[in-house]
Parts: sequence; C-alpha cells; structure tokens
Amino acid sequence: MQVSVESTGKLERRMQVQVPAERVSKEIAARLKNLSRTARLNGFRPGKAPLNVIRRQFGVQVHREVIGELLQSSFAEAVTEQQLSPAGNPRIEPQSMDEGQDLRYIATFEVFPEVALKPMDTLQLERVTAEVTESDIDVMIERLRKQQMKYSPVVRAAAMGDKVTIDFVGAIDGVEFAGGKGENIAIVLGEGRMLPQLEQGLVGAAAGEHRDINVNFPADYRATDLAGKLAIFSVQTKTVEEPCLPDLDEEFCKTFAVAEGGIPKLREDVAANMRRELEQNLRNRNKTAVMEKLYQANPIDVPNALLESQIRDMQVEAMRRAGAKDVSQAPPREPLVEPARRRVALGLLLNDVIRRENLVLDPQRCEARLDEMVGAYGDAAALKRAYQQNPDAMRQVESLALEDQVVDWILAHAKVHETVSTFKELMNFEG
Repeated sequence: MQVSVESTGKLERRMQVQVPAERVSKEIAARLKNLSRTARLNGFRPGKAPLNVIRRQFGVQVHREVIGELLQSSFAEAVTEQQLSPAGNPRIEPQSMDEGQDLRYIATFEVFPEVALKPMDTLQLERVTAEVTESDIDVMIERLRKQQMKYSPVVRAAAMGDKVTIDFVGAIDGVEFAGGKGENIAIVLGEGRMLPQLEQGLVGAAAGEHRDINVNFPADYRATDLAGKLAIFSVQTKTVEEPCLPDLDEEFCKTFAVAEGGIPKLREDVAANMRRELEQNLRNRNKTAVMEKLYQANPIDVPNALLESQIRDMQVEAMRRAGAKDVSQAPPREPLVEPARRRVALGLLLNDVIRRENLVLDPQRCEARLDEMVGAYGDAAALKRAYQQNPDAMRQVESLALEDQVVDWILAHAKVHETVSTFKELMNFEG
C-alpha cells in the first residue's frame, strides 16, 4: 500500500492512498468463495453453484462491499503507519475503484494538535479558602425563622414590616386604567413588591381606613401607556398584621425534619448543608481559576471537527434546558463559537495532563463526588442507586471526579497564593 501525506493547513492533512489491485481482487475472490458455500441459486444444490455463476450473480454487490470495507481498513492502516491522530472522520474522494485496478483515494482530515504544556510551576494561581463560622450558622438559623414567619392581626397603624390586606382602584385623570384594580391584595410593607409610593402611603393606615394615595409611575415603567403618569389610588385597608417569628423549640426543629436532638441537632444539620454548599462553591471557583490560567498560558489550535461537534452539543443542551424539541428553536451558532473553542481546548489540555502524569480515576473520589451530588436531595440513597444503574450518568460523574483530580494536581504543582474569604462573601449571604 502506498501512502503520501501533505499538510493543507495547521491541522488539516491531505493523504493519498493506493491499495494494490491484487489485494482488492484477493479479498473479492475470498468473499465470493465463502458465498459459494452457502448461496442458493435456481438449478443448483446449495453450495454447488460454480464460482463463475456466483461471480455473475453477486460480483457487483461483493465488489461494492469490499471497496467500502477497504476504504475504512486501509485508512486506519495508513494513519497508523504515518503516526497521525485524526480528529474526526475523513472526507474521502475516490480516484479509482474499478475492479482490476488499484484502489486509489484521497482522504482529507484534521489531526489533533501537538500539546506543549508550559511547566506548571510557571502558573501563578490564587486559591480561595473559607470556613463556616458559628455566626454564619446563627444568621442561617435566623433566616430559617423568617421563612417560617407568621402574621397576627393587630389593632394599630401599619408599620414597615407589617402585612396589610387592601382593596384598591387606580385612576389617571379620573379614569380607571387596566390592571389598576385589586381586591384582598396582601402586601408586606418594605418588601418592594408594589410601587414604592403606594407602599409608603400605607404606612400609618389602620384596618377599616380609606386613603387616596398619589403614585407617579416611573418614566421607564413596563406598561408604556402608564409610564411617567400620575395616578391616584383609592385604597381601603382591610387588615393589618404584624410579623411573628417562631420560637426556637422542638416544633420549629420538626419543621426541618429534626425529630430528635432539638436545636443542637438542627444547627449540626444546617452547618453540614452550609459546608457542603461552601465546598462546592470553593471547588467551582478555584477550578474556574485554574482552567482560565491553563487556557491563557497554553494557546492551542482547535480541530474544526471538534469545535463544530461541541457547538452542536451546546445547542442541544440549551434546547433541553428550555424544553425545546424543534431544531428551529436551537440558539444561534455564533455566540457559542468562543465558549465551545474554550471547552475543546481545555479538554485537550486536561487530557494531556492526564496522559503525561498517568493520572487514573480514584474510585473514592468518584464515590465522594456522587455522594455530594445526591446529598442535597430528600432520598439521596435512591438517587445514588439510580445514578449507579445508569452508565451514561456514571460516566459524567467519573469525568467530573477526574477533572477534580487534574485541578488538584495542577494546584499542587503551580505557584499558589491563598486568599481567605468568608461564607457571607462567597455565597452572597445576607442576614
């Protein structure tokens, strides 16, 4: 077999292959001989038809099958011989396929780029660390109390934080407008769910009181026919209720599935959830920083075949998240090009680290990653079994765990500066 290769681009190769006619004929003859042993033809007993009859009957079909198989097998032999690593399927241009002649064709394809990683000790990385403190837990417990807040009727004027229930009718120049009327509407003053002037106008109102409140619609109000106009809301206050936080007692704990152990056990469970969320945040944040530095420090050409495949995957994923089923609903290609290029490049760089350093998946890391993924759900054990019984899902978990190992390896060999942060800052956590 004769093979010649030329570069037609940074990664594109044009390979000419010539398979001797003798090899083609030999393969066809062998295939016809095997077929003659089982072929059933009219006028002949099974397996007794002469070879020339078999050739007339099946020759064209067998020739087509042999050529198709030789195109695949000879291409594989040729790239192995030339020590090439194709990145995607080749484009085959047949030059000669007639029986009795050499099989000749041109294969055009891309190869994987050569990766020359810069030494890891030249990477300057920042690793963020943080811990969950007792005060963080206090704030979280208080937030849980607020989530369980109840309101009790009071005989006094409404104040910020109270819940008022109102009927209202809005009018502009004495004419009611669409959407400006409501009955039994509950508003917590200060939450900002209504126009600020309307909420402010309800401060000091008592149950049974009627008020007319002037409200200026903002110039950029979403309803353009109301934007910039003055409305008068005729408001009837029906009830005023004040907020009541639940006591930190056994009943409160049961609300969060803590049947025994009281507040100490609740704090323990809350702390565990907070630490899990913080660990995920830190890992994602530090992983993103490592990936960005690795990408910037190691520019690499990306095979177009892999790029286009990644773009399609991203479009499909976006459609899946949006619940879209028609390809016409796929997001446009252009905004995805650079994110896809980055993903492909990082995949090639990470694979090179894995290959060079002989990194293998740590089963314990994979198990821990899976436990973390299912830990936030009610029946974690059932969800874990579902993952373990789904090979595709487990491959995703294994890929994430191996990525984590690569990131840890890079952090262990790069120049790392640690920055101490807080749970509040990292999680955008407010009391």
